Amino acid sequence: MSYPFKEIEEKWQKAWEKQGSFVSLPDSKRKKYYLLEMFPYPSGKIHMGHVRNYTIGDVAARFKCMQGFNVMHPMGFDAFGQPAENAAIKNKTKPDTWTHKCIDWMRIELKKMGFSYDWAREVSTCDSPYYKWNQWIFLKMFERNLAYKKASGVNWCPSCETTLANEEVIDGACWRCHTRVEQKDLEQWYLKITAYKERLLDDLQGLKNWPERVLSMQSNWIGKSSGVQIYFKLKNTGETIPVFTTRPDTIFGATYIVLAPEHPLVKNIIQGNPQEKEALKFIKRVSRESKVVRSSSDVKKEGVFTGSFAVNPANNEEVPIWIADYVLMEYGTGAIMAVPTHDQRDFLFAKEHKLPMRIVIKGPDSLEKMTEAYEGNGVQVNSGQFNGLNNEEAKSKIAQWMEEEGIGKVETHWRLRDWLISRQRYWGTPIPIIYCPKCGVVPVPYEDLPVVLPKDAPFTGEGGSPLAKVKEFVNVKCPKCNGPARRETDTMATFFDSSWYFLRFCSPKDDHLPFNKDDAAYWMPVDQYIGGIEHAILHLLYARFFAKFFQDLGLINFKEPFNRLLTQGMVLKDGEVMSKSRGNIVDPDSIIKLFGADTLRLFILFAAPPETELEWDDRGIEGAFKFLNRVWRIKENLKDRADSELIKVMHKTIKRVSFDIENFKFNTAIAGLMEFVNVIYQSTCDKEVFKNLLIMISPIAPHFAEELWQELGNKESIFNSVWPQYDSNLLLDENVEIVIQVNGKLRLKLEVPADIAEDKLKELVFSDERLKPWIQNKTKKKFIFVPKKLINIVV
Repeated sequence: MSYPFKEIEEKWQKAWEKQGSFVSLPDSKRKKYYLLEMFPYPSGKIHMGHVRNYTIGDVAARFKCMQGFNVMHPMGFDAFGQPAENAAIKNKTKPDTWTHKCIDWMRIELKKMGFSYDWAREVSTCDSPYYKWNQWIFLKMFERNLAYKKASGVNWCPSCETTLANEEVIDGACWRCHTRVEQKDLEQWYLKITAYKERLLDDLQGLKNWPERVLSMQSNWIGKSSGVQIYFKLKNTGETIPVFTTRPDTIFGATYIVLAPEHPLVKNIIQGNPQEKEALKFIKRVSRESKVVRSSSDVKKEGVFTGSFAVNPANNEEVPIWIADYVLMEYGTGAIMAVPTHDQRDFLFAKEHKLPMRIVIKGPDSLEKMTEAYEGNGVQVNSGQFNGLNNEEAKSKIAQWMEEEGIGKVETHWRLRDWLISRQRYWGTPIPIIYCPKCGVVPVPYEDLPVVLPKDAPFTGEGGSPLAKVKEFVNVKCPKCNGPARRETDTMATFFDSSWYFLRFCSPKDDHLPFNKDDAAYWMPVDQYIGGIEHAILHLLYARFFAKFFQDLGLINFKEPFNRLLTQGMVLKDGEVMSKSRGNIVDPDSIIKLFGADTLRLFILFAAPPETELEWDDRGIEGAFKFLNRVWRIKENLKDRADSELIKVMHKTIKRVSFDIENFKFNTAIAGLMEFVNVIYQSTCDKEVFKNLLIMISPIAPHFAEELWQELGNKESIFNSVWPQYDSNLLLDENVEIVIQVNGKLRLKLEVPADIAEDKLKELVFSDERLKPWIQNKTKKKFIFVPKKLINIVV
């Protein structure tokens, strides 16, 4: 007979809520721990990705609480956005009604999982007490010239009928609906994130507890490039065409140059040439394409010859001028020099259009045998006075020579562009700007905030912003001259909302500032942040930008908002990401009904390490359920005194589980608990040993542990207990025998402490005289270490 999980889980969820078990308040006498998972979009039902993300966070929060930390573990809803509008149209309701209904349902589902959230701190970004502060932040940026409007070509999603920031275009498609993105000219609002580019890049160095992959993605997106701006000249007029390159060592191999179709010189260059008609046709077609698609590495590059030539200033050679889709005005100067022998993209383009090539860095192949560009290092050839130099040395020498000759200048360029926040939708934060025929662009006064979304905006799913159709919203008086004026009808990108929500959690009811400075000083930065890798260059970059802006306002005194970051893997079924379209969804609610939330929590943690993908397995769920029932039955056979050997195993388990939970190795922590339970069944167990087992299980299966804890006669919650400490004098396996191999052959056996560090073990091994005949005077290529078992030295 299985344990009564349904009754137990309902009982303890009610008890925790009634007792306010997870309410958090600042306490200067206690060390704080702020644990946060990325808050969800309220779709109405939680999925297995939510379960995994929030279970990981909940275990850490409960563990830290039992270690004596003052834990804040809040939850809220990233509630604005396009899906609510689409759902409202489909279901013939209003986005506000739909969203709050989804939030109510999702809150119920999250509570069913037993997560230790402080619901008193809940925020929803679609509520005016929250988005009022979005508008306040925007106005502060506007005052400092960090929010501005400009006309430009933007990424346009024809399905969502709204603009997208570059970061929101993934593989040429809308990040939300996956529709192919187009290009469109519009006047839009931008945030000047580029004003913070140096700080955003430099401060990555201090994020020691972030995944290297995320740091690399942000660094590449910010994209600091040092190089040379080279002055090519138009052959006929002598007009300068600046070209930026990070590879001045290849300048003598530049056999053509390529301009962006939008380059201001293009129309003059093609005018009157036989190629003019074809070029204009090409420019018109490319202007409709997304810039993200154009720059994608897996899309074939297209271009046309302009009929004009430029002069390479390094060798005075004439080179043809082309225009091509893969060159963008936003990057560099809108013009590139093409070196097909040493750049693969240029190589493919040159082969396609039969353009000339010249090797200037010696590689393995001759020009006739080249099947791809040689992008490695080597000796300069065909490079005038720089022949014979290593190309790395030649970079600086050629750059210096160009500056001396006045044909180039050393410069730094950045890939990062300002953040487009305008959206032509209803369900978002209204941008607090008024347009007056007399006064121009006028910010809404602070005392008039919030600018509230009208309830009666029409929804048809067709064309433009619904806000523009609400006369009562649009037509206002100018705050300066009191004359007739009109409101901005664009709303903010939802990433604006999520760029600072972690600060609002510190004081969610504050009505004087976005957050209380003293509360933020106590709780921030977030000690552990958990979320998906897909937000590496979206939310995480924007949140860092906002933190630096708040620092400049004097609202916070730290540089970075998140001390530690964990990016969890996705949940798969049959090798595919779970989705409705694939028909491979496993509903968490159905698992809770059959096995209970604690079983689901246990399985989701045991099936794979947090950072990796997790393959759903029905047998794994059944195994987790059997394990909990096995623990449940231990209470029936408790004795007055435990075996001494079992006590040793307990201390070993405490050490292992404590380390593993601290380091988010939940699968191995659970494996350790399972091994401990096996030993208990072969031993005599008493109440104290069982109590320690329950404490170690409690962050993983909280309802289950809480019930058994009470059955043992404890009046206080198990989560008011102190996490157990191990006694090092009682640890088993104080010494272990390590096998030492050289190139796979047994050479030695060493007895060492079980917990010896790898660097200490290396030192011990390499100083052992008995190994010298096999390793002395030989290059050590690898040191393969299997803890507590084996070392293989490859020489």
